[in-house]
This record gives sequence, C-alpha cells and structure tokens, in this order.
Amino acid sequence: MKLLFNGQLTDSKEAAISVFDHGFLYGMGLFETFRTYNGLPWLLDRHAARLAKGCEMLGITYATDLQRMEQSVVSLLKANGLADGYIRWSVSAGEGAIGLPIDAYDKPNEIVYAKELAADHPSTRKGKTLRLLKLPRSTPEGSFRLKSFHYMNNIVAMRELIGSGAELGTEGLFLDGTGHVVEGMVSNVFWVTNGELYTPSPQTGLLEGITREYVLEMAANRGISVKEGLYSWQDLLKADEVFLTNSIQEIVPVTMIENERGEGRHPGHQSQAGPLTLRLMTDYRNAAEKGESR
Repeated sequence: MKLLFNGQLTDSKEAAISVFDHGFLYGMGLFETFRTYNGLPWLLDRHAARLAKGCEMLGITYATDLQRMEQSVVSLLKANGLADGYIRWSVSAGEGAIGLPIDAYDKPNEIVYAKELAADHPSTRKGKTLRLLKLPRSTPEGSFRLKSFHYMNNIVAMRELIGSGAELGTEGLFLDGTGHVVEGMVSNVFWVTNGELYTPSPQTGLLEGITREYVLEMAANRGISVKEGLYSWQDLLKADEVFLTNSIQEIVPVTMIENERGEGRHPGHQSQAGPLTLRLMTDYRNAAEKGESR
C-alpha cells in the first residue's frame, strides 16, 4: 500500500516516525476519516476545519490547504489503483522530549492513508444491531471531544462486545456516567419517535461527527423536526426508527436494539429500515455523488 508521509508518496513498509513522536508517547495527534465519490473527497472543507480546530487546541502548528488536500487524495488514489476510497488523514504532534511539553509542536507529521471501500448502496444496505455497552463513554479530552489518537475507550468497548457474544458487525452504544445516550463506538446515533427526529446533545460529550452535522442540516432543510437533548436508554427503546451515521458508512439503519445481555427488539417492530431513514439515506448518497456542499 502506498501512503503520503509529509507530502511524499511512500510505501507503507518504509514509512516510519520517531520513537520520540508525541503521537506515540502521549497520543497527541488527530485524524479525519472520509471517503471519495467520483474520485473526489466529500465534505473535505468540514473535515479540514475540524482538523485545524483540533490542532489549534493541542498546540500543533498545522495549516490545512483544501486544494493541496484534494490533490493529495487524488494522487494517492491513483497510486493505489483506486477509483474511490476510504481516506484517513492523520496529523501527529511530532518529535519532542520525554515529559509534558510547554511549547507548541512546530514540526508535526502528516500521514495520509487510502484503502478500498466495500461495495455499498443505500438500496441494498443491510441494517445493524445496536447493543448497549456496560462500559461508559469516557469524558472528552478538553472542553469538547476531539477526533484524536486516544481510542482506548473504543477498543475496550469492542472487546466487551466480542466477549459478550455479540455478532460480528454489531455496533456498541455508549451511555455517559449519568446514564444518558451518547454515541456508538464509531458512529453518532439518531432515532425517530412519532415523526420527530432525536439525537443526543453535544452536552453528553459526543464527537460532533461531520455526517451527523450534515444530516441535521438535511433534516432542517426538509422541514423535519429535530430535537437534540439528554436522553435515556428507555427513550431509545421507544423509537419507531433508529439509524447511525459516520463518514464512511454514511447512514446505516438499526434493525435490532439489544441490551447488554443481548436481549433485543426491532425498532418500531420492523426488521427493516423505516421510511424517514430510507429517505435520508437516499438523499445523502445523491448529494454526495453530485458533489453538493463539497
């Protein structure tokens, strides 16, 4: 696999960072994952803005350049023989002394990965099972959650799922320390009850996903009532429809909700995607393929 290491096309077996890189030593790094449609990155401006905001918060000197980023993605796809792909754009703090730093990181490392996407279309997309986790969501790193290298909470959650006998592909659902629904391990969560769309508030400490943001805008533009707030597991169980969002999988219907013991039910007593979920899935893919709001 070819990747971009500080702007240079490099074989993945040859790329290396220093053992003193603070991304390795202290988890000081951020990343964005997004996909391309017709060879071009989707919602790149939003991903770049979130990356820049996070770098500023962590004291990492890093400037995003949309034109350079797009050209880099196009060249990386070509180098790996991909028409479209899954892109991970990572920025690690760079080399530093052992110990907590005082000064800004002025020489970060930039690593861009590309891999093949699984064939998928909203019309054939299968639903997921969403299982409640015993493990609570960790609190954010600062005043808001960053898309950072700190993934221990997510990995421990995945091991909990596997250990509990969950089927492959099941998404785990985090609650916060006070029992409010937060998000999935790799997704944001939405549900529909009595025709209204609900999703947890950023107050819960969730990651404000780019796809989450776009879905909120789509709903508002289509006159769909949306409520962000603090909700319990019981609120989710009452839903008529449930779906998950992330930048790679887009919008995925949840067709089974399970508690931590694996006891479940179909949202709205239906084992397939609901009408509002299907509408948003289709609208999202159409917008992405047309390159709207790129």
